[in-house]
Amino acid sequence: MANNSLDSHVPPNAIPTTVLPESLNSISLSLQLFFCLVMASILLLALLGNMVVCLMVYQRSAMRSAINLLLASLAFADMMLAIFSMPFTLVTVMTINWVFGEVFCRVSAMLFWFFAVGGVAVLLIISIDRFLIIVQKQDKLSPQKAKVLIAVTWGFAFFFSLPLAVGSLGLQVPPRAPQCVFGYSPKPANHAYVLLLMLVSFFFPFIVMLYTFMGILNTIRHNTARIHSHPDGFCRNQASTLRLLSLEKPFQININVSFKTRAFSTILILFTVFTVCWAPFTAYCVVSTFNYEFYHKNSFFQFSTWVLWLCYLKSALNPIIYFCRIKKFRDACLELIPKYFKFLHQLPGTTKRRIQPRAVYICERD
Repeated sequence: MANNSLDSHVPPNAIPTTVLPESLNSISLSLQLFFCLVMASILLLALLGNMVVCLMVYQRSAMRSAINLLLASLAFADMMLAIFSMPFTLVTVMTINWVFGEVFCRVSAMLFWFFAVGGVAVLLIISIDRFLIIVQKQDKLSPQKAKVLIAVTWGFAFFFSLPLAVGSLGLQVPPRAPQCVFGYSPKPANHAYVLLLMLVSFFFPFIVMLYTFMGILNTIRHNTARIHSHPDGFCRNQASTLRLLSLEKPFQININVSFKTRAFSTILILFTVFTVCWAPFTAYCVVSTFNYEFYHKNSFFQFSTWVLWLCYLKSALNPIIYFCRIKKFRDACLELIPKYFKFLHQLPGTTKRRIQPRAVYICERD
């Protein structure tokens, strides 16, 4: 789509619409079929998987811990993306044409960034909570506080996404891209908003989460070195903390780092998936807004589709991560499946319930 904001006859608040030559927005039939199949699979998995996560937390009072409420909020954001963004992108990829009107173009862009920013903010809260538990030895996040933080998060996301629906930002109606995206604009106001939105949706959360994870890994490495250097003294301290009875045999240390840091490693996996899926899309938004040549390339539609389905892939992968990494979610999910469909069995081994989330090691005797 050409940059119509440069045309004098276009009203300043109108969304540019221009019919492109077919060569600028067409893709090969095989590639179009591939995009449709991939997006349809991502849509179904993101919708059904995240719906199950939300239902489990809603229906089971035992699942409503602070961390599970935050994970359910993240799943809700991913599910809403699957409902309000992915179907329209899929239709546009199938038809190479936006058939939903200019008003809904702005609304869909606002909803996309509303749920995207909300989900990222929740993931940031979870990462900070793990940092406080493991590094600062503070486990203060209760379910009530988690609900307040979730409400604040959605208010924050609404504040940053609302200008897309009511403002005069340089949104472009497809068919240049498979959904309403930031097009090239020479206006400084558009540049400032895009940079601010990218800052709050990717760059700032990425930096903060990277700092928290580095701090957590450093703490775990430091504690591991302490135990190997002073095993007897560490065990005596842990004995008083865990209220162990007097034992005839000396303590031996069972370093159960894999179990005690499992929640942290799950959040680390979510962070890695977020980075891999959203980094290309963030760069794409910035470059398309600032670079005229990039935005007007004949391959822009294809490139937009690639980065969009990669962006949506995060919403489909998150419930798979929950199922594989969180035993409570896995057990509850398996209970929802009818018996004659239960091809997946519980993983072998037992999981010990943690007493204190900030504990990293346990001491046992022979």
